[in-house]
Amino acid sequence: MRAGPREPAMIRTTRPRGTLGMIRHRARRGARAGAASARRAFVFVLPGLWVLGVVAWELSHPTSGRLLQLLAAAPAIACAGTGRRQCVLLGGLCALLALLPFGEVEPGAGWGSRLMTCGAVLAVIGASYLTAGRRLRLVRELERTREVAATAQRVLLRPLPRRIDGVLLAADHLSASEGAVVGGDLYEVVGTRHGVRAVIGDVRGHGLDAMGTVAAMLGSFREVAHDEPELGDVLRRLERSHQRHLWERARPGRRVADGEPSGPLAEEFVTLLLVEVAPDGSVTALNCGHPWPYRIARKAVAPVAPADPMPPLGLFPLPAELPAVCCGQLRPGEGLFLHTDGAADARDAAGEFFPLTQELRGSVEAAAAPGGPSPAGVVGNVREALLRHAGGRLTDDVALLMLSNDRVRVPSQSARARRAAGPGRVEAGRAD
Repeated sequence: MRAGPREPAMIRTTRPRGTLGMIRHRARRGARAGAASARRAFVFVLPGLWVLGVVAWELSHPTSGRLLQLLAAAPAIACAGTGRRQCVLLGGLCALLALLPFGEVEPGAGWGSRLMTCGAVLAVIGASYLTAGRRLRLVRELERTREVAATAQRVLLRPLPRRIDGVLLAADHLSASEGAVVGGDLYEVVGTRHGVRAVIGDVRGHGLDAMGTVAAMLGSFREVAHDEPELGDVLRRLERSHQRHLWERARPGRRVADGEPSGPLAEEFVTLLLVEVAPDGSVTALNCGHPWPYRIARKAVAPVAPADPMPPLGLFPLPAELPAVCCGQLRPGEGLFLHTDGAADARDAAGEFFPLTQELRGSVEAAAAPGGPSPAGVVGNVREALLRHAGGRLTDDVALLMLSNDRVRVPSQSARARRAAGPGRVEAGRAD
């Protein structure tokens, strides 16, 4: 959800679409790998090329050894190019060896010039060696920090299992903040005794500033989805969690009874869509200012809009009654495609919005299968199309989520066979 102008972040995709896309992707990846190897090799031999250039120039245009002082730059070039201490020592050794072939040009002057150059080379070797060591320590520390951050973000926005209680799942998230896995969008799916419950939402703001609210909402949903039998009670608990989170941010160390919060935190809100898929495939939902999902039946794609959404969570108190809205029934092979507004609001270089409905239809056809479209294929294809449309640059976070009914219907039986099988055997889920 946008909260003002923001510099776009480059997001690269590595998921090809189709066989031709796979071939092109592998060709591009091979070309990039070859170019990277060539650059690394050039940087590795650059100190040696520098030494050879200085030696060749001195041999062809004698300057009484004055150009030999340029040899001291070889260890610095190795340090800047590779950052490896071994390369610094190798570059310095090449520079020192290059001093040997030069004889005395003027009596009493050549040795002094070589000694000064040797001292300069040794000084640069020492400084470059220490710099390379410090750089190595900083790089290792940065890698550890990134690993910890990536782990924390995966714990916050957990990867979904492929299947929960007969419902196939696939999700993806694109953050507009460069280097971040989690942004201001959230999603989660849990299997409960009340059915499979899913939430998708969009926090006002972007990136790291919104991650606290995302953590509060997801942590609350993962608990209350199991406890509350009614979807309306789940939403009401989420509202209270959001309010508590704002209190804690606005007044650290104070109690909720100390007074109302003021300032920008009081204006923060979250759009939420709660969806419940019952064991019989019936779908109910509660919508707080979020885009309605799309219903996917074989190759047909249609938007679901059974009612007007309520205001986003946090703008106004929830009404006293929160009846869940019926969104029909998912037959085996049918699914729901949920998304945040960042998908529909993505623009290309000409300012044209992303044609989500059109691209979703094409993605469903491309991911068609005998048992219904593959959720992973549909989400992956929409992701690819979105990044192509935006040129790899997104100005808002995007979350994509698809749920597909993977339960199979038992063939009809005679009344006697049904009585022998007992109740509750008309529809069953596949064993995971």
